[in-house]
Amino acid sequence: MDQLAKINEQIDLSEAMKSLGQLDERQLKGLMKMLKTKRKKGQSDLPPITGDFYNLDLKLTQEQRKLQMEVRNFMEDEVRPLVNDHWNRAKFPHEIIEKFKKLNITGVPYQGYGCPNLPFLMEGIIAQEIARVDVSISTFFGVHSGLAMGSIYLCGSEEQKQEWLPKMQKLDAIGAFGLTEPNVGSGVAGGLETTCRFDGENWILNGQKKWIGNATFADVIIIWARDEVSNQVKGFLVRKGNPGFKAEKMEDKMALRIVQNAIITLTDCRVPESDRLQKADSFKDTAKVLRMTRAGVAWQAVGCARGAYESALKYTRKREQFGRPIASYQLIQNHLVEMVSNLTAMQTLVFRLSEMQDADLLTDEHASLAKVFCSMRTRDVVSRAREVMGGNGILLEYDVARFVADAEAIYSYEGTKEINSLIVGRAITGYSAFVS
Repeated sequence: MDQLAKINEQIDLSEAMKSLGQLDERQLKGLMKMLKTKRKKGQSDLPPITGDFYNLDLKLTQEQRKLQMEVRNFMEDEVRPLVNDHWNRAKFPHEIIEKFKKLNITGVPYQGYGCPNLPFLMEGIIAQEIARVDVSISTFFGVHSGLAMGSIYLCGSEEQKQEWLPKMQKLDAIGAFGLTEPNVGSGVAGGLETTCRFDGENWILNGQKKWIGNATFADVIIIWARDEVSNQVKGFLVRKGNPGFKAEKMEDKMALRIVQNAIITLTDCRVPESDRLQKADSFKDTAKVLRMTRAGVAWQAVGCARGAYESALKYTRKREQFGRPIASYQLIQNHLVEMVSNLTAMQTLVFRLSEMQDADLLTDEHASLAKVFCSMRTRDVVSRAREVMGGNGILLEYDVARFVADAEAIYSYEGTKEINSLIVGRAITGYSAFVS
């Protein structure tokens, strides 16, 4: 009765009944069909689009959450509008470097030298937020802040740290990291072809490096080379313009097209002893850098997957077929649930990984497991994102096509799936399956 009284207040029931009586059978059937049809949900009625299904953001402090949102807003406002165009043209948007400076997020976990000295967890969160919009920009940032600065921080002398880290932290100097070679990828530990020899005054470097991100415009490039005398791996700070150093941009990539990868040729490249990384005497020292940054790559994979999932979810709620959003259909929902399941598993794994890193418990196998799992699951997420979008999934304007391509690069760099699997396999079985 209360419901009837409320209706009576809003409409004239007697007039409504009179009008109903004048409808013919066809009109009455149409009216009943309309009344039985559920009201379509408006956008305001739908849950928010977020890839954080388990609310892991709630584990962050207020200050950490604030920094996360600053990075997210920066990526949405400054980077998202330009990435598809630059990705398509394989150009790097150099103008964003000045804007990046204001965030003060470079060298996050390092102590001193102007670095923020925040937990490794925040380095991961930042990597995720950048990759959530574009993996290329995340790679640029990871190479500079992680691999290049990390090499100097872990393996450099105090003088080298003082010279480079403060200006690299401010992005006044850009770094690159040269380890991979044309003939040697994952086997660099025992097969580095780039050589170095000391002539009593300078180190002479000869060889080539490949896939070196940022190298076309970097101010300093960390070059790893095998000592012809001791056969040990050493690291060098090679400055832009150093005689005997040449960087040529790699063309025709299908992934990470914004990243300016280069082939580096070293021809009797003379480097003074003062520019040799003083605490890098074997590949074990190189591995320290890789262990630290491999965790960041796992976070990067999570960001790529999250960006693809959120883009796909948004699309399926707007795209209609047969008069309904495709998100309301069973098969589409199944894909979305598979995606968010993978994403949530990845997020919880890397969150724990960073907790272990902050507690100084991180090992090679911990980082390798995260890299293997997250890069594999990211491939699955971006594939399903592309699938639910149909033909539009291959168009740059919907972003997912870029995530699909860039996921392939994440899958390979910082150690292939096979190499990282063998690192984990050695740890759990006690047997090394590496070919010696």
